[in-house]
Amino acid sequence: MAIVVNMPRLSDTMEEGVVAKWLKNIGDTIEEGDILAEIETDKATMEFESFNEGTLLYIGVQEGESAPVDSLLAVIGDKDEDITALLNQAETSEPQTEAEPQKETVNTSTESTQIPEGVIIITMPRLSDTMTDGTVASWLKIVGDKIEEGDILAEIETDKATMEFESFNEGTLLYIGVQEGESAPVDSLLAIIGKDGTDVSAVVAAHKAGTLSESSSSDAKTTEDKPKEAAKASETQTTQITQETTQTGGRILASPLAKKIAKDKGIQLSALAGSGENGRIIKKDVENYTPAAASTTVKQTTSSATNNAPVAAFVPAGEEHEELVKNSQMRKAIAKSLGNSKFNAPHFYLTIEVDMENSMASRKTINAIPDTKVSFNDMVVKACAMALKKHPQVNTSWTEEATVYKSQIHIGVAVAVDEGLVVPVLKFTDQMSLTQIGASVRDLAGKARNKKISPAEMQGSTFTISNLGMFGIQEFTSIINQPNSAILSVGAIVEKPVVKNGQIVVGNTMKVTLACDHRTVDGAVGAQFLQTLKTYLENPVTMLA
Repeated sequence: MAIVVNMPRLSDTMEEGVVAKWLKNIGDTIEEGDILAEIETDKATMEFESFNEGTLLYIGVQEGESAPVDSLLAVIGDKDEDITALLNQAETSEPQTEAEPQKETVNTSTESTQIPEGVIIITMPRLSDTMTDGTVASWLKIVGDKIEEGDILAEIETDKATMEFESFNEGTLLYIGVQEGESAPVDSLLAIIGKDGTDVSAVVAAHKAGTLSESSSSDAKTTEDKPKEAAKASETQTTQITQETTQTGGRILASPLAKKIAKDKGIQLSALAGSGENGRIIKKDVENYTPAAASTTVKQTTSSATNNAPVAAFVPAGEEHEELVKNSQMRKAIAKSLGNSKFNAPHFYLTIEVDMENSMASRKTINAIPDTKVSFNDMVVKACAMALKKHPQVNTSWTEEATVYKSQIHIGVAVAVDEGLVVPVLKFTDQMSLTQIGASVRDLAGKARNKKISPAEMQGSTFTISNLGMFGIQEFTSIINQPNSAILSVGAIVEKPVVKNGQIVVGNTMKVTLACDHRTVDGAVGAQFLQTLKTYLENPVTMLA
């Protein structure tokens, strides 16, 4: 007998959930204890476990979509069981606040449009908890392609990562509403799938005008330009992609970054050989490409210059050129967040110099143990976690009503990626050993650089560390990662003359700078925090106790 699975309440304040990822597909056999999906709440992304067994017959909330607690999430039952009546019952039991007025509009207005049978509207998904709009980095299907359930339709860039967007329907791709490189709000028209040859121009126009009938797609929120212009844009994009795919007789597989670099350099993708998986063209293929004709020209020019004399004086000449590179969603998010922090929070900075001789000796001893690797940054993270326990006022957040003291110590570690900066978070850092910190930092940093990190792994920091020492930077200041009250900037370890016991000797020192929000952290509090941090780093044995 079929069982209705509702959106669970996974936190005490949760009112709705977002399906981050389905781990099972329709038709899969479900055992009790299997993980059905990953669901984002207002606090974290959590695995949702099945308490029933059977076959997954229906999915009510697609990946990236949100739904209220207790709304229909899925149906599990016997294979090939008819659940039509169950679904109808579930629909009629839901609140219908605007059902009657919509029915009247359908009956009395000729402007309302019904969706043709079999046509499915796909809207821009919400792929992260902070995502408000998305950019189509790459379409992996073109208008006219046959779509199977599970096919990857597009690569969509959010404010945190570029993610593959999977189809949960089958049919023919009839319309593309957001072109490559363009952005659109969540829930706006992304694509339409249906029967081959179906005319969807009226559906597109109605969706944009907000005149689709009750039985059609929900939440038609976009009000863009005239449908003829949208259709023309779609037709132009289809022509461009068709030319690209037919130059070699098949589809050209290329990463979004490779496509962008190739476009900037004026290189045809069909001229490149891909070294990625399944012949996919990747960044290095474009950067290493040298046109044969260009090489010949260079050789001929060099030979001619060698044989002719005298050689005229060199006069530099060239073409002045400016290039506009569209800001990525990640870059926009970084600009907004750091701008708000810098302009709203009154920053002040404190710098202290740390003797790193004992830390260097301790690290050498620790790393001599097989299968153990600890970096200086790991030692800084551990020292900060311990110092925060002694100075809780630094582990706070500002609100207009109160200063929020955090009992948990979650340290964010800034990681540079190709398009900007992300901050993976080590949860309960004060409870971790040096080796655990090292392993966690390497794992999260790798995920961040490969765009595999989840939103939950970048949320909840109470303090942040930014380290540029590996680049030889000796001292710098950072912008506070709000809602944190402070961020520590870590410089390089420098070998220099120092005074010890009245003698000038060679020493190794490191400068660290604490940026503080003066609304929550006073100068004396910040200074005391740095003194404690210095004590731990100069006496690392105290961090092992």
